[in-house]
Amino acid sequence: MTATSTISLARISAMDCAQAARLLADVRHAALSGQRPHMMPRPVIGESWGRMLDDGVDPDRDFRSRLLSVAELEERRRTSPLVDVLPVLRDALVSVADAAHHIMVVCDADGRVLWREGSSTVLRKADSLGFEPGADWGESIVGTNGIGTPLVVRRPVQVFSAEHFVETHHAWTCTGAPITDPRSGRLIGVVDVSGPLNTMHPATLALVASVAKLAEARLRENHLTTLDRLRTVAAPVLARLEGRAVAVDRDGWTAAVTGMPPTDRISLPKSLSAGHTWLPSLGTCAVEPLPGGWLVRVEEEPQPLTAPRVVLDVSGPRRWTVTVEGGGVGNWTHELSPRHAELLYLLSTHPKGRSASDLADDMFGDPARTVTVRAELSRVRRYLGALLAHRPYRFPEEVDVEVLLPDRPANLLPHSTAPAVRRARRVPEP
Repeated sequence: MTATSTISLARISAMDCAQAARLLADVRHAALSGQRPHMMPRPVIGESWGRMLDDGVDPDRDFRSRLLSVAELEERRRTSPLVDVLPVLRDALVSVADAAHHIMVVCDADGRVLWREGSSTVLRKADSLGFEPGADWGESIVGTNGIGTPLVVRRPVQVFSAEHFVETHHAWTCTGAPITDPRSGRLIGVVDVSGPLNTMHPATLALVASVAKLAEARLRENHLTTLDRLRTVAAPVLARLEGRAVAVDRDGWTAAVTGMPPTDRISLPKSLSAGHTWLPSLGTCAVEPLPGGWLVRVEEEPQPLTAPRVVLDVSGPRRWTVTVEGGGVGNWTHELSPRHAELLYLLSTHPKGRSASDLADDMFGDPARTVTVRAELSRVRRYLGALLAHRPYRFPEEVDVEVLLPDRPANLLPHSTAPAVRRARRVPEP
């Protein structure tokens, strides 16, 4: 083996569980003691270990955060979008988890355990680790694990034995996949299957990832149903109006429209209330509440903006925003998807702009992937409008751009696999 060999899940699964656990324990020990291991951890694991060292997580023992009270837990369960897909998750995973001596765990976007079911024996073992309803299993609390790490990197992750940062979790294998609400693009939680390390199977990763996609499909179906209800309410209201108007749900998805070409979605600010507001795609609008959404009436054509300020906040690990201040629009905040956070960050680092080919190279290491870049930036311009110029793509010179970064470069957009972002995350040599 060379010094650059990397452990893969396929390599781990081909070994005896005890042998794989010993190998990973050696790799972890070398990595934490500052030595160069003879094999490198998988990138998703190695990067997570780096974040844990930066955050000061104790690798030798677990940390028990305060459990949610019964009332707090019930309130989170009641208000979580995950409650609508819980039957899907149960039907697909609980019987499998029980038979395989695993448990299914469902957590919210903060890493709080909301529900868990499966093998009674494993549930008792989980209690001894504090892996119980109301517990916080965020990565910064309990280290690299199958709940907190998928929440950070925004993709399915399997964590086997000593790939867990905290030693007390080495007897476990955990596989989690994030669930995103297709209505808003927001991360709403993670579904995880966990159990003793000798029950590890590489196919679990594909199973859990597929079930998470199935849950998202159910949310999409539910969304179409609610849009139909809103359309029934809005259609007679719009029929009585003159001029341009649109009925949208609370996430900006269009239910009905009059006096203007139909569009799938209108980007709304993070906080919206009845009254007058500015929307980049429409201009100044009057907003009125509807059951399940909003009636948006266009009052005037969009006006050119003058010297606004744009604040891009990518300082957190899981949520990012862009805020427009001044320029005749007041303060307006939009929550960013992972991909849009990457693109806007990259543009902020190139004041003179980037072509679609440049951005494709930055994002994917492939300058030919311009179609994806153009499609995503077209969506960005729906909420930034004239604040994002093109040919090349850039913030106009008159726009004051401020970027809020994390305290440590290594924590920049930790979900991102874009080559340019990964380069920016590298801590400079002293």
